[in-house]
Parts: sequence; C-alpha cells; structure tokens
Amino acid sequence: MAWAILTVAGLLEVVRALALKESGGFTKLWPSTIGITFAALSFVLLTFALRDVPVGTGYAVWVGIGAAGVVVAGIVQGEAASAARVACILAIIGGVVGLRLLES
Repeated sequence: MAWAILTVAGLLEVVRALALKESGGFTKLWPSTIGITFAALSFVLLTFALRDVPVGTGYAVWVGIGAAGVVVAGIVQGEAASAARVACILAIIGGVVGLRLLES
C-alpha cells in the first residue's frame, strides 16, 4: 500500500508543478490554489508512504515520478522531444522501477 501512496504522491507533484507554472508567480488565484493544495497533499501522502518505505528510496521515487511526469507533460504540450531527452526520461523511469524492484 505504501508504494501505491507514494505513486499517487508523485503524480500529485506533476499537477502541482503544472499548476504553479500557470499561476504566474501566484498572481492567478485558481492555479495558485491548486498548486498549493496539491503540494500539501503530495507532502502528506509522501509522509504516510515513508512509514514503510526507506526515506532515500521514497524521496528518489517521489522526485523521479514528479520530474519525469512534468517532462512528459511538457512534451505533450509542445516542448521539444529529442531522442536524448526521451532517453533521459526513460532513465529516470528505469531508476524508479529499479528502486521498487530492489525494495521488494
């Protein structure tokens, strides 16, 4: 269950980053509110997950999911998708999967 919670926390990080990008430096109410709310929810879920997952592994997975997710979202929204960039995203995802498999 901790790994499912950790995964959701990472996905909430993606929403947080995208919302804060749209907030215009906290000048737009709803994107700012969504960003702050999702950041808080993500932290809370990360805290629950860290009860059962080692902190180093949990933090790396949380950051990895968030980082890879934001890059993928950026590509979907029109950012460059070079072969090198995609390879780096796959490396992050591979690292997250590897940490999960090693933790079992």
